[in-house]
Amino acid sequence: MIVTQIAHIIADYVVFLELTEEEELNLDTAVTMMEALADQLGNLDKDFLRELIDAFAIIAEEYSGEAQRVVRDIAHNFYLEEALAADDPVRLVQLEALRDARE
Repeated sequence: MIVTQIAHIIADYVVFLELTEEEELNLDTAVTMMEALADQLGNLDKDFLRELIDAFAIIAEEYSGEAQRVVRDIAHNFYLEEALAADDPVRLVQLEALRDARE
């Protein structure tokens, strides 16, 4: 339950930073905040991070339009699967191949 609540907080934060118009939000500040968030997410407990990644896919359905895509892509854009696989070189190669195929 708490993981879903935290996923919503993070998703709302990311949606705000990604979708707010440049005139309303300083881009340098937005980048700094996204980098700080990425660092914090990458340092989460691995079991909790796994639950959080799964929660983003579930809660994305509660958003609409571009916000839904932003939420669905949080794990990808913040390299969260890679953070989970940091000690598994085989999995990292698989994730890199998936990332290359997606782009």
